[in-house]
Amino acid sequence: MLRYYDMNDYLRGFRLNPLSPETAPEIKIDVEDSDREYIVTAEIPGVQKNNIHVSIEGNRVSISAQGNQAMEGKDSRALLHGERYRGLRNRTFSLAADVDETRASARYEDGVLALTLPKRSGAQSKQLSIQ
Repeated sequence: MLRYYDMNDYLRGFRLNPLSPETAPEIKIDVEDSDREYIVTAEIPGVQKNNIHVSIEGNRVSISAQGNQAMEGKDSRALLHGERYRGLRNRTFSLAADVDETRASARYEDGVLALTLPKRSGAQSKQLSIQ
């Protein structure tokens, strides 16, 4: 006899479970910090580079990616089971220092987005004294 969670897992693979809607997978990132810049590496597999958008506002970085659209049946074939995500994914994060967006660069290769985000000159942190 199948218990509820076993059936739930079974149905999720076929996108038939109305009780727990699928959410977009998170864009996974690594952020490295040096004296002059941040290096951000983001995993965004299955997306064409013209469908990736990066925006920078001060110290806030937003990445959005539009995955491949749903497959249409070819030659009268229907998709019976699909696990690959086809839709919009977003990730927004804040850095400790403002980014110089005029010198920032991005490269996308093999499903990995690499951002080089130079820190804005003059952006320094200030240590506050507690009173």
